[in-house]
Amino acid sequence: MRILVVEDQDSIRRMIEALVQARGYEVTAVSSGAKAIDVALTDAPDIVLLDLNLPGQYDGFDVCQRLRNDASTRTVPVVIISAMDDDESRARATAAGATAYYTKPFSPIALLKEIDRLKSLITTRA
Repeated sequence: MRILVVEDQDSIRRMIEALVQARGYEVTAVSSGAKAIDVALTDAPDIVLLDLNLPGQYDGFDVCQRLRNDASTRTVPVVIISAMDDDESRARATAAGATAYYTKPFSPIALLKEIDRLKSLITTRA
């Protein structure tokens, strides 16, 4: 299973990447929304772990919306991992098509359980 990690902070991106790789998943990690869109639309991942505060042209809300608008990534689960813990951000993420929402600092165990849950749903659909 392939997971795309989108996080601009190097230390957090490396930590999530190591956590997910330790579970045996193939990981691609990028630091910007533009790169995330490019990677996802070129070769759709099975799951996207997405920060909302991203530098450059596309923030996490934009990335999520663009993935939902493309036929190749429309059904890919998008798990938000963000420091934004307000109702408006959660509502915007839901409106953009987010599958789940975790706030930083997040529980690595809870994140892995979410990935396992999504994996079982993906396997069931396939």
